[in-house]
Amino acid sequence: MADHRQVVAVAGVGHLGRYICEELLASPHFEVIVLARPSSNRDWLKEKGIQVFSTDYTTPSVLSILNTTNATTLISFINLNDDRYLTIHSALLAACQKSIACKRLIPSEWIGNIEAYPLKPSFYGTTREPFRKQLKAQHTVTWTLFNGGWLADYFLPSAKTYMKPIPDEFPVDPNGWRACVRGTGDEEQSWTCGRDIGRAVVELCKAKDWEPVTYVAGEWSTFNTAIKVMEAFYDRPLPRTGKSWQQIQETLEAYAGDEELSGEAELAQVEEMMVMGYLACPKETTVRQREKYFADVRFRDLSQLLHSAKEMDFV
Repeated sequence: MADHRQVVAVAGVGHLGRYICEELLASPHFEVIVLARPSSNRDWLKEKGIQVFSTDYTTPSVLSILNTTNATTLISFINLNDDRYLTIHSALLAACQKSIACKRLIPSEWIGNIEAYPLKPSFYGTTREPFRKQLKAQHTVTWTLFNGGWLADYFLPSAKTYMKPIPDEFPVDPNGWRACVRGTGDEEQSWTCGRDIGRAVVELCKAKDWEPVTYVAGEWSTFNTAIKVMEAFYDRPLPRTGKSWQQIQETLEAYAGDEELSGEAELAQVEEMMVMGYLACPKETTVRQREKYFADVRFRDLSQLLHSAKEMDFV
């Protein structure tokens, strides 16, 4: 590792994490390494020339990697909605606490307004919230919970982004060219594209001081407005169906007593956040932090992102 660059370790890269890795690679300030299970697919990482370290995500395993690489920051994209989230992130925090140099941690949150709605969706209340309490109870590792609302990439054709389509969850399906609007469709949302999040994370890694929660947003809008933007850009109507708040509530009530989180229950919890506006990042804080941390990042709204995708092979 080059002496003049800080080493950033990324755990569980997934799809969004690829943008962070690419932007770290492009920065003269950082080196990037990746932690992954031995069974994980590493083709993309090898193609990018990123060094990968195998781990079982126990504290000794992660600690050895952090000390070997002299990493200073650990970023997690390990998105689990059961007890494994707390187990793994507790191990990541303990490894940082015991490490020589890695005293900064961004755990896997990547959602919406967690300060106003810390227990939503409900599976965040049983996984993320207990870990947040662990973070607040210690003082050896600096941390921030990073949130960007919806990923605007879901408005793009799948060939244009690293993000995999989620047509049953995200209201607009650009690949099947259809929409399913939850609630009225006029509830405020916010969204940010993955590339802009990656650039923002790099800027945050440069900053000396972090706030407990960090927000970014490319735009505040509604899904009804977004559909109109899509229709105008592609010059074709977007067929749409809907799901009422009452229908979502009925699903939530039907699965309320279940011990295990089913796919239907998880979807209903996300739909609840959609209808109640929980995924919209708070404007005042987001704008203030944009001026504080991200003055050099150009956050694109949906129209700008669609034009970028038209002009570029890959966003």
